[in-house]
Amino acid sequence: MSIVIPMMKAVVYTNYGPPEVAKLSDVAKPVPKDNEVLVKVHAATVNRTDCGFRSAEYFIVRFFAGLFRPRQKILGCEFAGAVESVGKFVTTFKPGDKVFGYNDLQFGAHAEYLVIAEEAAIATMPHGVSFEIAAAITEGAHYALCNLRSAKIKSGQRYLINSATGAIGSSALQLAKYFGAEVVATSDTKNIALVKSLGADEVIDYTKQDFTKINQKFDVVFDAVGKSSFGKCKPLLKEKGIYMSTELGYMSQNPFLALLTPLLGGKKVLFPIPTTRKEDILFLKELVVTGKFKPVIDRSYPIEQIVEAYRYVESGQKTGNVILTLGENLQ
Repeated sequence: MSIVIPMMKAVVYTNYGPPEVAKLSDVAKPVPKDNEVLVKVHAATVNRTDCGFRSAEYFIVRFFAGLFRPRQKILGCEFAGAVESVGKFVTTFKPGDKVFGYNDLQFGAHAEYLVIAEEAAIATMPHGVSFEIAAAITEGAHYALCNLRSAKIKSGQRYLINSATGAIGSSALQLAKYFGAEVVATSDTKNIALVKSLGADEVIDYTKQDFTKINQKFDVVFDAVGKSSFGKCKPLLKEKGIYMSTELGYMSQNPFLALLTPLLGGKKVLFPIPTTRKEDILFLKELVVTGKFKPVIDRSYPIEQIVEAYRYVESGQKTGNVILTLGENLQ
């Protein structure tokens, strides 16, 4: 008697490279361990984390993902869906629960099903929020939250956020305002109204003005797209000001500057290593519930169009988050 192995659709990549290395394939459906939850994924995001691991453009990624070829064949770190089944030791989730979460260690959200540990960064969805919105709550916001906390954000501080239109930048703007900071944000022309609606005290159109030339001082300059540098932004910083970037910078200078500049006193670079905790997911959920945070959605693609989704994300044109939908039930 032959054993039938349950299968599912998933986006698989076996080599690093351009968007075309991602292929929609049939793979074995995962089985949850005793401490794990099996989630039927309804929505995920395609984001810079996924792109970075898929392309391995920064060689350092290979030390985490696999030196010669990827160890985890299914990407997708951010998801929302419904609990299909749970392991025998799971107590906080049950079949039918609507959940969302984040996992940049095992990934797996670009598939019809994923498994994740009960104690990992997973929580029940905010009431009344769609799968698409829930799927976009965590990735950009957890990077932003990590940076803001590392800078020891306080009420009354002045922040400049470069490119407050991406997933990280739009999250950083909303979170900085929640913590009581005054925020000057940059944006392209078409998104000025959006950035103002997210709470920016002042918006600079970076297509018309070089923000590094303005005559203002800030406690923190947070470059959410990595297009500037510590050297260019240093004149904007107060005496003990902080520069942060989401990218390694020219010749990977930012991690080295983060080690060196604190030793010199005065203005410094921070380059925190992001962590993912259940407490942070629950914190972001509460902000969504209370209306203090809402992820920005650009557009959606069905999973069959994963290559097109990657291309758009890597075009540098996206505003907020790009959603990947799986199945028809997205309400």
